[in-house]
Amino acid sequence: MDGNGRWAGRRGLPRTLGHRQGIEAVRRTVRHAGARGIAVLTLFAFSRENWNRPQAEVNELMSLLRRYISADLDELDENNVRITVIGGRADLSEELTRLIDDAEARTRQNDGRDLVLAFNYGGRDEIVRAVQRAAAAAARGEIAPDELDEETFSRYLDTAALPDPDLVIRTSGELRISNFLLWQSAYAEYAFPKTLWPDFSEAMFDEALADYATRQRRFGAVPVSLAKP
Repeated sequence: MDGNGRWAGRRGLPRTLGHRQGIEAVRRTVRHAGARGIAVLTLFAFSRENWNRPQAEVNELMSLLRRYISADLDELDENNVRITVIGGRADLSEELTRLIDDAEARTRQNDGRDLVLAFNYGGRDEIVRAVQRAAAAAARGEIAPDELDEETFSRYLDTAALPDPDLVIRTSGELRISNFLLWQSAYAEYAFPKTLWPDFSEAMFDEALADYATRQRRFGAVPVSLAKP
């Protein structure tokens, strides 16, 4: 969800106001994903690299997550949405960690659709933490090193209970994935709309979905027509 700061800067507003407007785009997108029957929606809300931003901006981003969960949790729960937060938690405040734990616990039994928030998340960090979990399991004798294949390793990732993404949308026109779901998105399709995140609309979401529907996903293979001798 990229472009909040630039959205504010082009209007002569503080970056924090861009992030607040970005929350409205989050609400639109979450509701529209539900209307379109999307089973799993993952939003990259705060990366580990975002700690390097000015402290006031970091504080605002933390506050926005607290406010979003507090204000929208009832609606999400009523709509049978299960909330999962991926990313490291050791750096987060006790208050924020408790809020995340409570939101996950309250919605754990919901089975309508999944809303995944990547918060304090980095793809490389997730892989390192997964390696640590796998190594600890091996040290306990729960798994032998030669049993660790791709499928088994995936069970140690933050997303162990979730499917890999089919489509990754990166707004603002930047052509990079910024350390997002590096393992899981190996064969995802990508869309890079130039729209800044606060202006991302339901129509733009539909446009990305329509474009995705035209793509042929081969996962490294070739079309059956070309595979024939």
